[in-house]
Amino acid sequence: MNLDRKLKIGALIFSLVGLIDSLYLTWVKLSHTEAACMPGIGNCQSVNTSPYAAIYGIPIALLGAGAYLSILILLGLEQRRLIPIEFNRLGVFGISLIGVLYSAYLTYIEVAVIHAICPYCVISAIAMLVVFVFTLMRLLKTQA
Repeated sequence: MNLDRKLKIGALIFSLVGLIDSLYLTWVKLSHTEAACMPGIGNCQSVNTSPYAAIYGIPIALLGAGAYLSILILLGLEQRRLIPIEFNRLGVFGISLIGVLYSAYLTYIEVAVIHAICPYCVISAIAMLVVFVFTLMRLLKTQA
């Protein structure tokens, strides 16, 4: 299996992990349920009920789920060659870049403002970062 295929599969796997994580956090937010956080490992409730957990009433986690779903769709379309491969890769790169930058902002908010860390948010941030790195590597490989 060539490197490009491995990177694409890695991006698919981490996007799926991020999607599941984001959907769970969306359900927690919309159902007003407390997230299943183990004692001593973060404070999901403080983060999920903070004013930063939604934009105009839309849960941030739902926006994240939309980003992961968009990435999965673009990666799936790449194989069908319905859209030029460069468009797909740039689309995934753009979405994951915005996701990484926004995740960094939210992580700052968790640490500096809310003073609480949500492990599920950390999982999503790591998943998006890995998707970004894999996609960047794919882009750089095609430029070489």
